[in-house]
Amino acid sequence: MGLPPAPFIAAAISGGIFGDHASPISDTTIIASMASGTEHIDHVATQLPYAMVAGVASVIAYAATGWWLMAV
Repeated sequence: MGLPPAPFIAAAISGGIFGDHASPISDTTIIASMASGTEHIDHVATQLPYAMVAGVASVIAYAATGWWLMAV
């Protein structure tokens, strides 16, 4: 198709990071809740809105980039 691979690689990496941050069984989420001394579910519930905002912003940015690349 002749499209640059960088946006696709970036989308895959950011999706993985989103999944790691939003997952209640992620090792980093478990470690963060243990280190802060909070209940695990409370930590997940407070982090999920931030992850969703970043995820939605990423989807919008990647969609705009995709449409722009297809138009060029």
